Amino acid sequence: MRLKEFLSVRGIDFVSVNVLEDPAGLAELQKLGARSVPVLSRGDKFTFGQSTKQIVDFLGLMEKSGPELSTDELYARLDKFLGAALELLPLMPHDRLDTHVPGRPRSYRTLAFHLFRVVDAFLDTNQGATLVQAMFAEKPADDADTAALVAYGAGVRQRLRDWWANGDTAATRTLATYYGPQPLHDLFERTTWHSGQHVRQWMMLLEKEGVSHHRPLVDRDFAKLPMPQNVWDG
Repeated sequence: MRLKEFLSVRGIDFVSVNVLEDPAGLAELQKLGARSVPVLSRGDKFTFGQSTKQIVDFLGLMEKSGPELSTDELYARLDKFLGAALELLPLMPHDRLDTHVPGRPRSYRTLAFHLFRVVDAFLDTNQGATLVQAMFAEKPADDADTAALVAYGAGVRQRLRDWWANGDTAATRTLATYYGPQPLHDLFERTTWHSGQHVRQWMMLLEKEGVSHHRPLVDRDFAKLPMPQNVWDG
């Protein structure tokens, strides 16, 4: 769930600043000492907006936070999301891959790559890397076709399955991220809904391009995950 959405649904008053468009907002971010966004601040204190638990603790909210699904359930959901993506990606005509998604300068090709990359980054973190935002900024080759994207995605899915079968999947294990140490369970949930949200977007892009499909993912597949309300920002 996006930070703005998290605050809005709880009736919490806030002022939203886009630091890319507001020089004063960027200066305030730098003054706080924060090096990435989203950030929630009060006075001279701040927390990153990536962890629901950190937000709840920062605001002093009396509510339960943390994943509703077990790690077993998260694995099953994420594997299903990746399987759906591998089925849906080849349906997009190659000549549409340079088209930008609604509301941001991201091509269909980059979105397809990114929905697998977030899982790859999670697996890298499980092997000792620190999760940093630059991992999510990686892009595919400019001429990557759907076959190349599917090949990459199939490799990521197999890597996920190998980790689940043979890796250290303890829910309480601590992983290093740019917004502080996080329990594996929490980062696994974030990875699952993040990738799932992009598959959800891909289904809508196919429909936008007039490509029919049998909708391999439906509302119940996203249940108990902190999904954004909207398919696209805004």
